[in-house]
Amino acid sequence: MPSLIPSTALKSSAETPRSLQLALAAAKTAAENRATDVAVLDLREMTPLFDYFVLATGTSRRQLHAISEDIDRVLQEEWGDHRDGIEGYRESRWILLDYGNVVVHLFDQETREYYSLEQLWSGARHVDLPAEILSATSRPS
Repeated sequence: MPSLIPSTALKSSAETPRSLQLALAAAKTAAENRATDVAVLDLREMTPLFDYFVLATGTSRRQLHAISEDIDRVLQEEWGDHRDGIEGYRESRWILLDYGNVVVHLFDQETREYYSLEQLWSGARHVDLPAEILSATSRPS
């Protein structure tokens, strides 16, 4: 699938923290894999454990696996970043990918609604996503 945002565009700003660049790359990859409700939460002022959450919803186990595997590939091949851990891959209702400063949460719809991380971390600022990511998450399936 063609890239919606060139990787160089995400890497080009020296003022953009690397953790935000990684979070946006993960969000872009999720959107390219037809995830819905993609969001990036800025948690830097709320916890010292990580900088950003990336949240995305998939419609099936197969799609959640594809999204998680593609995020791993992109962050490793294009950004030189390696995942520290993974949880929930076998169950595939909530897959958590831990990249240290960035934590990616991939949910099915029911599990995302149940855990409601956006409400739990309601003090977090929502990062404005580039238009290309927003349009990719709203396109018809």
